[in-house]
Amino acid sequence: QVQLVESGGGLVQPGGSLRLSCAASGFTFTNFAMTWYHQAPGKERDLVAAITAAGGSTNYADSVKGRFTISRDNAKNTVYLQMNSLKPEDTGVYYCNAFGSVGGTGGIDYWGQGTQVTVSP
Repeated sequence: QVQLVESGGGLVQPGGSLRLSCAASGFTFTNFAMTWYHQAPGKERDLVAAITAAGGSTNYADSVKGRFTISRDNAKNTVYLQMNSLKPEDTGVYYCNAFGSVGGTGGIDYWGQGTQVTVSP
């Protein structure tokens, strides 16, 4: 059974930090690129940060560059999102996504259930 379980969300003041985790199971983690998405209230889900399967390359939305860092530990089947200097506009649900191949079939897409982040005084 495929699972992506996010954790680490919560309430934080502006300027604060949070570290999100996404624990993966049920598939070969090292075959999948991992991405964090953000969905603000009433808005579409947007890419925040992505990391390749081996962890050698990362990509960030302009709005989080210099503040957020994505990393992965393939030994623990876990991807992280370190969020620093948080702003109220970072509020929303953060989703973990896995995109890769299974048994030679590409374009496989898995999603977690999301974790809420609220940035407020």
